Amino acid sequence: MVSVISIVIILAFTVMAIGGGHLDWGGLWDIAADPAVAGSSSFLPNGVGAILFALPFAMWFFLGIEELPLAAEESHDPVRDIPRAGLWARGTLIVTGLLVLFFNTAVLGSNVTATSAQPLLDGFVVIVGDKVGAILAILALIGLLASLMGIMFAYGRNMYSLSRAGYYPRWLSLTSARSQTPWVALVVGAVIGFVALLVIQFAGGDSSPAGAIVLNIAVWGAVVAYFMQMVSFIVLRIRFPKATRPYRSPWGMFGAVSAAVISAVVFVGLLLNPSYLPAIIAIIVVYAVIFVGFAVWGRHRLVLSPEEEYAVTGGLHGDSENPSVVVEKE
Repeated sequence: MVSVISIVIILAFTVMAIGGGHLDWGGLWDIAADPAVAGSSSFLPNGVGAILFALPFAMWFFLGIEELPLAAEESHDPVRDIPRAGLWARGTLIVTGLLVLFFNTAVLGSNVTATSAQPLLDGFVVIVGDKVGAILAILALIGLLASLMGIMFAYGRNMYSLSRAGYYPRWLSLTSARSQTPWVALVVGAVIGFVALLVIQFAGGDSSPAGAIVLNIAVWGAVVAYFMQMVSFIVLRIRFPKATRPYRSPWGMFGAVSAAVISAVVFVGLLLNPSYLPAIIAIIVVYAVIFVGFAVWGRHRLVLSPEEEYAVTGGLHGDSENPSVVVEKE
């Protein structure tokens, strides 16, 4: 319901922008071209190389879509439900993302949007004024709440699954007796996230707000994960071509290679931008700690999850939902 309300708010903004006469499509190109940069123009005011610096923010429109498969265990029919939900999720993200990108920028102008901490709210203020805009600010928070809910579900499910498989301490996979909710993972993840935000905010000061650093951490970690997922997809397709697969990607190997290339390009772009350096250092430290913890403690306590057993055996050992049922090769 929170997600639906968020979509309605974006649609309402679009209608208000069109009906209020505040659209100026020339504002999409109001950043002056930098004469010191080769190849700069009104379309690319900072040259072609600036695309690499913009890609992480473009990814932010869609970051989190990878959480969807985590709901497989909660769905009634994952073979049917997860692909269908994926189409709906990607569809709404593409539509609402384009609406915000073009209509909000046409209201504010690219130059103002580039430095705005809350561009959608600033767009509302332009349309309805400061007083009504203050009320709409509360509604704008619903969008953040929807994102928060999705992220909470994702980290709770991840911590629960990794704990159940032995990568994390087992007590993190404890669930409530009535609802089977992984409440321990949810609480621990919330505490870690809150403390991390406070540390980043006070360490960075006003020049490096926590939100900007966390965005960069999320994107950098995401492109690493996306790249590894695509490599895993390619390896499994090559090594186990006849494995029974409940769902087959319509894009196949071409889609996996393309996504891997895009992830690698964004990864390089992040490395080349000095403003992302604190975020990259932070996540490298986190990865290093996790790797050491796994080498010293975790690798001695692993239990294959159904998904891991499916991958290790090439999908030929048994049904991932019922390992006792042998799946025959085609």
